[in-house]
Amino acid sequence: MAFEALDELLDESLELPIGGRTYKIPAPSAEIGLRTQALINAAAVAADGGRVDEQVLGDAAERDLYREVLGDAHERMVADAVPWPALKHSALTAMVWIAQDKSAAERFWNAAGDPSRLAPNRAARRRSDAVSSTKSRGSTSGTSTRPAPPRGKANKRRK
Repeated sequence: MAFEALDELLDESLELPIGGRTYKIPAPSAEIGLRTQALINAAAVAADGGRVDEQVLGDAAERDLYREVLGDAHERMVADAVPWPALKHSALTAMVWIAQDKSAAERFWNAAGDPSRLAPNRAARRRSDAVSSTKSRGSTSGTSTRPAPPRGKANKRRK
């Protein structure tokens, strides 16, 4: 079995179009990736009302996370005077990519980070799940053509 070079297989980047330009976000270092995942997990715990590891949040606050997750693209965006909302959305999209995958990042990017713009897809999936889980006419739910077995009390009365 021949193995391909790991560098070639994992040479991922994320390309984000802003104002007629495309910014290539390089894959983060292992340290940045792990820290980003820890931060996102801590944020999810906090959103669910759980207790958050303050060390994780403190470490993230001490560093410029947006600069780290955007890599070299951060400097280009600043030099190109990309508006703050676009830079912020780019960084958050990169964080989704790091924590999940490219397809999740693409959905987040295309929804402009607005959860309600993602909701119709979830609602459509729920509707299709409900339709596919509806029992057919041949289902055994409902009435049966077989007579019910005699119950314990009825049997005692007959004897």
